[in-house]
Amino acid sequence: MAHQITGTNDAALQSAKDAVESLFRTDRASQSFGFEVVDVIPGHVRVAMTVRPDMVNGFRICHGGIIFAFADSAFAFACNSYGEAMVAAGASIEFLAPAHSGERLTASASVVSRTDRHGLYDVVVTNSSDAVLAHFRGRCSRLRKSQQGI
Repeated sequence: MAHQITGTNDAALQSAKDAVESLFRTDRASQSFGFEVVDVIPGHVRVAMTVRPDMVNGFRICHGGIIFAFADSAFAFACNSYGEAMVAAGASIEFLAPAHSGERLTASASVVSRTDRHGLYDVVVTNSSDAVLAHFRGRCSRLRKSQQGI
């Protein structure tokens, strides 16, 4: 499923996969959009989707909100891959090119900076030709123990 990176042992890799699988299992929004977790390494996640006809806007391109949700889900899985409950504290996206119905997209999320309480992650959304469609940056914060429902 995932490629090992330097400094990642089997236990950390399995823990990351388990954390992401657990989150995805209860993430009805990601499931309803048809998002699929493809690769998991602590702090790094790849998610894939196919643009459906019901995801296009009046210009016959994928709605920006769908692309944002796609990148946001990849971000959520990456920042929660350490097994600690993290939620978005802020996010922004830059749309660079459109996606069309039937296109297969990939969102690759990677940790930029991470502390016990906060994290910063970048997500790049590409199509099957590896053209970059969007850049997303998300900032996350750790949930207090009393707020964790996962």
